[in-house]
Amino acid sequence: MSGLASLTGLLLLLANISHVYSHRGGDLHNHESGQVPLVDVQDFAKSSSGGPQTWLEKYGPQIDQSFSGPLSFAHLPYSRCLEDESAEFDIALLGMPFDTAVTYRPGARFGPYAIRSGSRRQRDTRGYTLAWKVNPYELGSKIIDCGDVPVNPFDNALAVDQMEVAYSTLLARSPASEDPKSAGAVTQKFAKDGKKHPRIVSLGGDHTIVLPILRSLHKVYGPVSVIHFDAHLDTWASYPGPSSPQSRVTHGTFFYLAAEEGLMTNTSIHAGIRTKLAGPADIENDQEVGFQLISTDDIDDYGVAEIIKRIRARVGNSPVYLSLDIDVIADPGLAPATGTPEAGGWTTREVKRIIRGLAGLNFVGADIVEVAPAYDNAEITGIAAADIVHDFLSMLLSTEPPTPHSTWTKPAKHREEL
Repeated sequence: MSGLASLTGLLLLLANISHVYSHRGGDLHNHESGQVPLVDVQDFAKSSSGGPQTWLEKYGPQIDQSFSGPLSFAHLPYSRCLEDESAEFDIALLGMPFDTAVTYRPGARFGPYAIRSGSRRQRDTRGYTLAWKVNPYELGSKIIDCGDVPVNPFDNALAVDQMEVAYSTLLARSPASEDPKSAGAVTQKFAKDGKKHPRIVSLGGDHTIVLPILRSLHKVYGPVSVIHFDAHLDTWASYPGPSSPQSRVTHGTFFYLAAEEGLMTNTSIHAGIRTKLAGPADIENDQEVGFQLISTDDIDDYGVAEIIKRIRARVGNSPVYLSLDIDVIADPGLAPATGTPEAGGWTTREVKRIIRGLAGLNFVGADIVEVAPAYDNAEITGIAAADIVHDFLSMLLSTEPPTPHSTWTKPAKHREEL
């Protein structure tokens, strides 16, 4: 009997709902019920043509959010500059996905992708930083992403030549800016042809990419000084064991080969070295190649300011190329995604502070290398590398280091109680 009563009650309830619905014109979400009615697609405003509004009419441009859109560095304009001769730029981001000359863990061919992915929260309209006090994208230079060099992954000799030709191709372009006071004027000062040349920030790739880059730069500027951030010297003559002319070209020997070819001055400098060595002979060889050395521990003994001072004094007024191996900060807890990690590196913040202190030198180019995302966690390394690239852009376009200042403000006076 109780089951029959329950069924009867349910039928009466449904009948009552039907009665109310019919009297309200079918609007179960009437304002009288205390509920907000859902928007009917038919209520959308009409377009000028009389039909439904298009996306552009209703919402505007199809913007790329930080987590969407094609993958270019900081959502910058993207061009295949190697084939598009109409592409204009003052600074180009160029990927070099090469990693077949490593001595330990491969994977840096995915470095350009990881760095671009790590830059997704960056964009040209939000490039101002408290540290630099500038937005590099608002300093009058055109900065674009020129994509990647399609390097051959099977033939290192071919790949090295491809990278040299690619770099030389972009270096030969006329800069987009015609302002004689632009930061790119530094290139005209040292160029053999007396002309301004664009500058390139390369995204590696293993550190071998610097050899073809130095070959390209030498054609335009002659020997350059190198500021080399790294845990390792990279000035060894060859890898242990039997060798061939091609096997000498590795990510640990390229500076030795560059010195043999006369591509560098005798005023280059390492920063952040902490690798284990065969003995004092490695240091003696390093000096013969043309480098002075700042170790990782020097930052504790002398401080950031002294390190900046020594680097600036070493390279002086020469044309300068900056190469940064991510393992300079690759204590596994800070930047694990690299091929030859060494414990005890500088922090990302310390490296960024040193880079700021180098602004105003005669930079003709820069790179960041050895990011291997297969060993990363939560994009720690990719994000750090992308942030350092942003520092490179500010560094290239600043005529002097930013003045340190306090962001603290005086406390506001308390208003008297009413």
